Amino acid sequence: MQSIKFIFSILFCLVIVPGKSQDSAKQKVDSSQVDSISKKLLLELEELKNTEEIKRLQLQRALDSIQGIQANRKRAILLKIDSLRGTTSGVPVVVFNDTLMYFFERLGSLSPKERANRASRNLEVKFESGEINSNSLKATANDEAVDLILNGDILFTITEKDAYWLEKTPIKATEDLITTLLDLNQVYQEKHGILVMVKRIGLLILVLIILWILIRLVNRGITKLNDVLIKKFKPYLNGLKFKNYEFLSEDAEIKLVRWCLKVTKWLLILFLLYITLPVIFSIFPTTKGIATTLIGYILNPLKKFTWALVGYIPNLITIAVVVLVTNYFIRAIRFFASEIESGKLQIPGFYADWAGPTFKLLKIVVYAFAFVIIFPYLPGSKSPIFQGVSVFFGLLISLGSSSAISNIIAGLVITYMRPFKIGDRVKIGETTGDIVEKTLLVTRVRTIKNEDISIPNSTILVGSTVNYSSSSESLGLILNSTVTIGYDVPWRKVHDLLISAALKADFINKEPAPFVLQTSLDDFYVSYQINAYTNKAGMAAKIYSQLHANIQDAFNEAGVEILSPHYRAARDGNTATLPPEYLPKGYQAPRFNVNLNQKPND
Repeated sequence: MQSIKFIFSILFCLVIVPGKSQDSAKQKVDSSQVDSISKKLLLELEELKNTEEIKRLQLQRALDSIQGIQANRKRAILLKIDSLRGTTSGVPVVVFNDTLMYFFERLGSLSPKERANRASRNLEVKFESGEINSNSLKATANDEAVDLILNGDILFTITEKDAYWLEKTPIKATEDLITTLLDLNQVYQEKHGILVMVKRIGLLILVLIILWILIRLVNRGITKLNDVLIKKFKPYLNGLKFKNYEFLSEDAEIKLVRWCLKVTKWLLILFLLYITLPVIFSIFPTTKGIATTLIGYILNPLKKFTWALVGYIPNLITIAVVVLVTNYFIRAIRFFASEIESGKLQIPGFYADWAGPTFKLLKIVVYAFAFVIIFPYLPGSKSPIFQGVSVFFGLLISLGSSSAISNIIAGLVITYMRPFKIGDRVKIGETTGDIVEKTLLVTRVRTIKNEDISIPNSTILVGSTVNYSSSSESLGLILNSTVTIGYDVPWRKVHDLLISAALKADFINKEPAPFVLQTSLDDFYVSYQINAYTNKAGMAAKIYSQLHANIQDAFNEAGVEILSPHYRAARDGNTATLPPEYLPKGYQAPRFNVNLNQKPND
């Protein structure tokens, strides 16, 4: 009675609530427990055949309930498998390119793929060792699965769910598999017979002979090609030059051609060897996997590259559209800039000399904006390494170019301030000369001595700049020079002499006429400043030279001595100030000349 109570307590957990779903029954009772209970009940039933009829009926009722639960469970599994057939594909167990069966379910911690790979490896090893035969293979059933055993070792296990996927029982699926393995073993043994092995060795020798012939052909072909190219194209191999610099001499160019042909030859030989290895390995079944691996080393990267290229086509189209739009936008800006610069298009408040710098600035902005749009579509742009390198270079540029950035900003400010233009005569700090080049970083000035001086734009911005040419064409540049004359000479005469001297100089304007200013009345002389207009600011040095010469001539012709600010001369009776070695031989200081003029006595 105790055993009956124990059985009914279990049945109560299984079938007391018939309205509950099959899933909840599965959660409460493990299928292995159900099978063990079923077996135990069968034993109890056999023992009670000749005992009390009530006990027998109770046990029979309990057994029927358990079998009903098993049938319901099986139907649920089959329904689930049927619903997954269209969307789930099993993992094949492949042996020597033949598919034996499929695994669909996990077994313990092993996924279907891991189970299939392990089973394939085990079977190939057993085939190669010759252990598979009708006497060594057998199937052993356990609670929910069947083990395929070879000489006492478990090759793999077929579970109840695996068999349901194949629409078979586990025992039936295992027996069919054993039949397939025996047939495959017979085919395998026939392929690996002595005659087949001899054929494979002969095929191996044939492949090696073909490889040797191809290598010989490559050697001879490259050698002949070398001679033909050198002979035919030697007149054209005159060295590689750019302007006056010779990158490669004639002999170096010939050596480079020969070296390229030699490298090509060895690359072809290596390619032939690499292609031959998979062919050799594919001859023998046991090494076919190596052949597949070697071919995969070439084909897999090509496949990845091809699919990556195909997948990148939409991004490539986007980049092409952005580049095309940017290119035409830049062309439009260039057109308007050239029109403004040539004077055909005038915008109030926008000077013609701003067109070029503004175009360059807008071009940089447009290109930067286009790059920001394109960047997410570049391959590898989302890679942390790519982003890290970009940040590193950005930080490096920002830290190492602070002075350059300040000069660029100063160059932009100077451009729109318009303190000077190309060709203007200017004075920047202590440097006087003509502007020959303006860049974002520096301004280059050429002095009257043909010295090119580069001045950083930041220095120009914080200093003062004198432009001699900006008003010379319209108003005229006033050149001035000061002469000091004693009080004994009438000032009007001095004025006339200075003006006449100025008018005789080249590039001095007649109108407005030159004029004189008396700038100071000093102790011993008067300071006269001659002022004259010129439109040639770049000729100022030559004009000053002519003006000073004309002043001396004019005053000498008028008998006016320019004795101030300092003039002293005493020669009679004094030794010359030249060094002794420069004096003539026998030099003596001159004597004082004294003339006494006496009137005759009346």
